[in-house]
Amino acid sequence: MRKVWIVGGLAGSLCSFVALLLIGTFVVAGNMSTGNGGGSVGLAKGAVPAAYQPLVQKWGNLCPALNPALLAAQLYQESGFNPRAKSPADARGIAQFIPGTWAAHGMDGDGDGDRDIWDPADAIPSAAAYDCDLAKYVRKAPGNQTHNMLAAYNAGAYAVIKYSGVPPYQETQNYVRVITTLEKSFARPITRVDPSQQAASAIYYAQKKLGTEYLWGGNGTSDQGGRFDCSGLTKAAYESVGIALPRVANDQYNAGPHPDRDELLPGDLVFFSDDLTNSRAIRHVGLYVGGGYMIDAPRPGAVIRFDPVDTPDYFGATRVTKDGAKALPTNPAKA
Repeated sequence: MRKVWIVGGLAGSLCSFVALLLIGTFVVAGNMSTGNGGGSVGLAKGAVPAAYQPLVQKWGNLCPALNPALLAAQLYQESGFNPRAKSPADARGIAQFIPGTWAAHGMDGDGDGDRDIWDPADAIPSAAAYDCDLAKYVRKAPGNQTHNMLAAYNAGAYAVIKYSGVPPYQETQNYVRVITTLEKSFARPITRVDPSQQAASAIYYAQKKLGTEYLWGGNGTSDQGGRFDCSGLTKAAYESVGIALPRVANDQYNAGPHPDRDELLPGDLVFFSDDLTNSRAIRHVGLYVGGGYMIDAPRPGAVIRFDPVDTPDYFGATRVTKDGAKALPTNPAKA
């Protein structure tokens, strides 16, 4: 739910404006291309909770097969950055170490004399060191060094060596694909990112819902009277063009790369939070339409409407990609 920064009387004047944006978005999406940048990998603003960002940035550079965004994607996939996460297989903590693996590879990352599987200050360095150890074990295997490292984390180094690369296990191949796709969401973009091909149609869907009453937990179903909350609206808008987003706003933030405020294009998701250092604290999302405005379902008692983006709680934006949305975990570890 969003705090109230109300703008009234905008719907009539902006409807024709949005109609022009729909055409413009198709043109831009068809004509822009992405270049390939170089340089060191930085983390996108707020993508990693502030308490863990220095650890991820430092230890993500431990070896050539690893980088901070990749390590962040791995931690997010494993636990959603939840330091108390525990899986049915007894994997524990933010890095989801099984106790036997921890006994062999856990380290005292913060130098306090204790190797604590539940302490991110120990678990994050241990995850990075374990990744890099695995990269060494499989360094002679053909193929991409990083992919082989991730495959070894999932299936064991022996399997990578046996199959001369990522083994033909569906679970392992999916693990490698998911982590390397999510990496793009945690990396600070070094070039302008591609606009979404589906953006105009997503906006068109949301525009048709203007004036619909807000409903907490609303997904737009008939039994809910076609009503939405904020993330229910953005999820439905992108589902209308074949992209399945997760249900909650803070997970939708990881559905693609993050353009800067001055790079926003119609169709980008825009996010709002009381903690501008932590994407896990995001509590509101809208669909950008251009000109500094979004379509959103703001709060109980209000209707779907146009609202300004530039408010004190503006967190950032995501340019949704189909691969990025597909890579998001559907069954995160539970506390």
